Amino acid sequence: MSRLRRMSPRRSYDQYCSAARALDVVGDRWTLLIVRELLAGPRRYTDLHADLPGVSTDVLASRLKDMESVGLTTRRRLPPPGAAYVYELTPRGRELLPVVQALGAWGQAELGERRPTDAVRAHWFALPMLRSLGEMGDLGEGLVEVRLEEGDFHLYVGAEDGPVYGDGPAPGEPDARLVLDTGTGTAVGSGELSVADAVRDGRIEVTGDGMLAKALREV
Repeated sequence: MSRLRRMSPRRSYDQYCSAARALDVVGDRWTLLIVRELLAGPRRYTDLHADLPGVSTDVLASRLKDMESVGLTTRRRLPPPGAAYVYELTPRGRELLPVVQALGAWGQAELGERRPTDAVRAHWFALPMLRSLGEMGDLGEGLVEVRLEEGDFHLYVGAEDGPVYGDGPAPGEPDARLVLDTGTGTAVGSGELSVADAVRDGRIEVTGDGMLAKALREV
């Protein structure tokens, strides 16, 4: 019997339609934002709660349990001295990357001006940056560090397995380093400006000796 069949009937649309079936799995509030966070790799519960402002502890725990039950995530215990549990996407959960990317692209028109109540995290710019880099064609694979005024994050360009981005500076020497201000990051995130145009206009500084940095400087 499928996982969906074992779910409570009230949580299913009971429609023989792939879109409805997908929403049975990921349509709950917060689920896709949890996926967004886990695309950065394994995260502890406390880290997820900190980067999902507005979610209650009960709701987060419930969503994580549901996501594990339908095969989107797994939970494992880190070896000592960590000894903490982390949540991570399964291969099936990672297949939601293009879904989250498409949703983000569609939602760019909804951003508008940042509201006083809007939270922001530097790594929330990671997926829009990755999407814009992908629009530049085949840049190859590489590690890109991005420095914003809000903080740093890094991207795994061309990655087929594992995390596609991470919070904080790159682990090790990146193939390319991008430095930009908040206005440029916001413009890229809202779709008003591409990474390629920002580099050409001097709004993104590219440094590094890797092939990826060279490709970016030659756009």
